[in-house]
Amino acid sequence: MLIMAALVIALGAALAFIALYGAWHWQAASRALDARLLAARLPPIPATYDPRELEGLPAPVQRYFRAVLREGQPIVASAEVAHAGSFGMGAGNAKWRSFRSTQRVVTRRPGFVWNATIAMMPGLPVRVHDAYVAGEGLLHAALFGLFTVADMRGSPEIAEGELMRFLAESAWYPTALLPSQGVRWHAVDDGSADATLTDGDIVLTMRFRFDEAGLIDSVRADARVRAVDGVSVPTPWEGRWRDYQWREGMRVPIEGEVAWLLPEGPKPYWRGRITDLRYEFAR
Repeated sequence: MLIMAALVIALGAALAFIALYGAWHWQAASRALDARLLAARLPPIPATYDPRELEGLPAPVQRYFRAVLREGQPIVASAEVAHAGSFGMGAGNAKWRSFRSTQRVVTRRPGFVWNATIAMMPGLPVRVHDAYVAGEGLLHAALFGLFTVADMRGSPEIAEGELMRFLAESAWYPTALLPSQGVRWHAVDDGSADATLTDGDIVLTMRFRFDEAGLIDSVRADARVRAVDGVSVPTPWEGRWRDYQWREGMRVPIEGEVAWLLPEGPKPYWRGRITDLRYEFAR
């Protein structure tokens, strides 16, 4: 019994050391990503929103900006977002695991670093970086922040997919969707419009659908890269937003869900809610 107790104590101590060292190692990597993100940033121009730039935009896009912005609203230069929610794991997403995350965003040059911890089971965290930094996309997940379980980076497809995420999430910092900030809008119908964003060699277009209040209901890409048994498969993808609230003069969604759109139906894999949202504005 004494030997067993000693082994249990030793194992507990080893796991505690791994967890502490892993957290330290991961945060060092997070700081390095944040530094690269901030080094690539540019000042937004102009510094404030002028409703005159809505002239000529598709009708649902004009309604959207009038619903979420007020004249003279400062342009968002960067944001810090905290989330809590659940992440779908495995085939069919029968298993959902809780997560908490922080995200640093810059709007010009567009980029973000998502830093999440997913509770696979008590005492076994998986740490995740999902990022678009200076034109490069990456997804890295590691048990305890030390033992890699997924690592996708460097390819044009990954970069495009991460820039899609930035564009879809711009509802959280809606001035980033203005024409003056680099987004080109194209008419589709009275309830939707296509948005095109260019960064470096990447040019992508996503469809925005608006609800009766003029707010963004969903954002869809016809093909975003998805890992299937180690193979990258272009797959339709959609983010849906709800529970709009006013934050620092802007109306933004607080809750959302993200899904792959498969032939057999949508496969949600991320459901989250903003727990903290802070902005830095252009000067």
